[in-house]
Amino acid sequence: VLPAFCALPGRSRRRCALPFSSMSGVTVRDECVDTFNQIKMKKDLRYCVFKISEDKKFIVNDCQGPAEETFQDFVKKLPEDQPRYALCDITYETDDGRQQNKLCFFFWSPDDKTSVKDRMLYASSKDAIKKKFVGIMKEMQANDYGDLDEKTVMEAMK
Repeated sequence: VLPAFCALPGRSRRRCALPFSSMSGVTVRDECVDTFNQIKMKKDLRYCVFKISEDKKFIVNDCQGPAEETFQDFVKKLPEDQPRYALCDITYETDDGRQQNKLCFFFWSPDDKTSVKDRMLYASSKDAIKKKFVGIMKEMQANDYGDLDEKTVMEAMK
């Protein structure tokens, strides 16, 4: 809950509390934060994908994959005609040969197969979900499957 100022007719401004939501009015469901904590702390998920609900009021869980799945399995879960938010625990090799993991936030917004309205709704709601996910190490935006080339993503993790 963030403090804000409320202006009432005939009165001076006073502080009041408003629930945090995005500029679009979309709010993040607690289940999304629970899933984020699961992937971050328990390390039993490879990825989780989030979407805006049908009524366009909430960001909710869409799907998730166990830690045994690969980055390619994650990419296959992203719909070709709808935007999504996603978290993926990416294992990569550093320049000195060590295995590392980074939690990466993806904003999937296919340009050619989604409506401008959907793309704008997702873009204006992105900060709401990112603010709930404290500790994300990387962020990437992908507008087609070429942006999710595994080699390119692994290089971006370094």
